[in-house]
Amino acid sequence: METFAVQPRDTTCRTLLYASHHAFRRDLDRLAAAAAAGKGRAAHVRAGWENLKEQIRLHQELQDRWLWPRVERVVARRAERVVLEEMRADHARLAPLVARVDAAMGAGAAGEGGDLRAAVRELREALERHLRHEETSALPLAESVLAEAEWQELAAESRGRCEAGTPMFVPWVVDGIGPVERSRFLTSLPKPLRELNRVMWEPRYRKRRLWSI
Repeated sequence: METFAVQPRDTTCRTLLYASHHAFRRDLDRLAAAAAAGKGRAAHVRAGWENLKEQIRLHQELQDRWLWPRVERVVARRAERVVLEEMRADHARLAPLVARVDAAMGAGAAGEGGDLRAAVRELREALERHLRHEETSALPLAESVLAEAEWQELAAESRGRCEAGTPMFVPWVVDGIGPVERSRFLTSLPKPLRELNRVMWEPRYRKRRLWSI
């Protein structure tokens, strides 16, 4: 497997990306548990799934529109370009699997049984392969070639694009994670955002009871 030397960088973007990966895995495990219990169409489960879909979409959009093009402009070796091509191909393969879960959740009684369990299992396995590939190849590549100023520019561009979703993104990431990981993620954010999350965003998020069955 191709490896890339990681240079010291501002870790904010990296922290956000990896935190999203953890939350994707956590929510798909929750969905799998709900499907196994015959509760896949419960209102709070469906609300959790709708949020998960949106978070996956925003994550992929950030990478496909902003992160990978920046990396592509500065890499030279064929092996490096292949990694980026594989990332885009992975995203394309995930789309129909997400749609299959959607269809199974809306399929009435059938959606409560094997169809939904199988669809969630297939999506979970495919997403896990993709995330591992991204974590071992694509993100180290990006860290090896992008300067700190480029990471800061990426963060500024994505902040404006995703600002409306921040009140949901931050408490979603810290939902159920351990204290060390929670502290690491929250301290990567500006203090005003941490305060907003403490007094407003997280209390509102908890009231939604996503994934409750």
